[in-house]
Amino acid sequence: MISTAEAFSILEKLSYSERIVELPLLEARNHVLAETVYSPIDMPPFRQATMDGFAISLHDDLHYEIIGEVKAGDSFDIDLKSGEAVKIFTGAAVPDTADAVIPIEKVTVTDTVLSIHERMQPEAHIRQLGAQITKDAVALEKGTLLKPAAIGFLTGLGFVKAKVYQKPKIGIVVTGNELISAGEKLSGGKVYESNAIMLQTALFDTNFNAVSLYKVNDDFENTKTVLKKAIEGNDVVLVSGGISVGDYDFVGKALESLKVETLFYKVNQKPGKPLFAGKLNDKIIFALPGNPAASLTCFYVYVLPTLRKSSGLTYQFGSELMKNLAYDFTVDNSRAQFLKAFVSDDEVTILSHQDSGMLNSFALANALVYVPEGNYLLTKGYKVSVYLI
Repeated sequence: MISTAEAFSILEKLSYSERIVELPLLEARNHVLAETVYSPIDMPPFRQATMDGFAISLHDDLHYEIIGEVKAGDSFDIDLKSGEAVKIFTGAAVPDTADAVIPIEKVTVTDTVLSIHERMQPEAHIRQLGAQITKDAVALEKGTLLKPAAIGFLTGLGFVKAKVYQKPKIGIVVTGNELISAGEKLSGGKVYESNAIMLQTALFDTNFNAVSLYKVNDDFENTKTVLKKAIEGNDVVLVSGGISVGDYDFVGKALESLKVETLFYKVNQKPGKPLFAGKLNDKIIFALPGNPAASLTCFYVYVLPTLRKSSGLTYQFGSELMKNLAYDFTVDNSRAQFLKAFVSDDEVTILSHQDSGMLNSFALANALVYVPEGNYLLTKGYKVSVYLI
C-alpha cells in the first residue's frame, strides 16, 4: 500500500502519447492547442470607430460640414478636408483623413451643419489598425485551452480550424452480479447500478465525451474478455468494482493475465483504498472501488488529472486550495481522508455521511477536503487542503 503522495508521483511521471488532430473550431472547443498560432492579419484590419457619431477632420471652429456617412461594412474611403465630417457607426472604417470621432450625444445637427459641444483630441474614439493584434504576432500559445473567447478570437482572425491534442477515448467497465438497471424491479440481493451513469456524467461535465460502456459478469473468462475489448478500443479504461480480493472479484486476475503493468494497487486513504492503476503499452487502466462515493472520489483525485494531462493540459497532481474550516472537526483515522465538503466564499464545511457507499452528501458537495491520517482536532478557521469538484 502506498501513500497518496506516492500515487500522485507515479501518475505525474507517466508519459502520454501526443496525438494531434485538426478540427473545425466549434469541435475544437475545450481542446488544447497543439501549436502556437500566429495572426494572418492586423486586427482590426482598419481604423475602426468605437462609437456612433461623426468622423471629423479637425479645425479651429466648432462647426463642420457633413458630406456623407460611413456604415459598418462600407468599403469605400471618403477624402475629408479640414472642417468636414461624415456620420459614422460603431465598427465602421474611419476615413484615413479623419482625425477623431465625436459621439452622437455630443453634437447638434442642423441640415448639413454639425456643431460639436466640445473639442476632441486627435484619435479620440478610434480603434487603431492592429490595436488588438498585428499581423504575424502570436495569437495563442501552444497549450492554450480553447474556451469560448479563444474560439471567437481565432474566428475573428479568419481561422476555421485548429490543430489540437486529441482527447482520450474512455471505456467504463461495470462489474457485479448484484447490479440491475434502474427501472427494473428490485429482488433479493440486488441493487441498482449507479456508478456507470455517475462516472459518465462526471466525464461529460469535464468535457470528455468519447465514452463507451461495458458490462461483465462475475466470472474470470467473461471479465478477461470484456476487459481485453475495452482496452483495445479505448485509451483509458475505468473499471468499476471487482478489484478487491473476494472470491468473486476477478478484475485483478484478469488484468494480470492480460499483461497489464501494475503502477500501484491500494492507497493509504479513505475512501478509495483498493484503487488500482496500471498500463498496457500506451493504454491506462484504473480499477475503481465499487462503493459509489469511493469511486467518485478516486475519479476526481486521480483519474481526472490523468485525463487532463493526456489531453495536453499542464496539470499538477495533488494541487489544492487552502480554505478556512467553518467548524471544528476531529480526525481519527489510520488513513488519509478525502472528505466530502462544501465551499462557500473562503470557508469550507465538512459534510456528514462520509461513508464510502453514500452519495447523498456527495450530491451536495462541491469540494473534497484532504486531511492526513492521525488523531487530532482541526479547529474552526484552520486552513485545510481543498480540491474543488
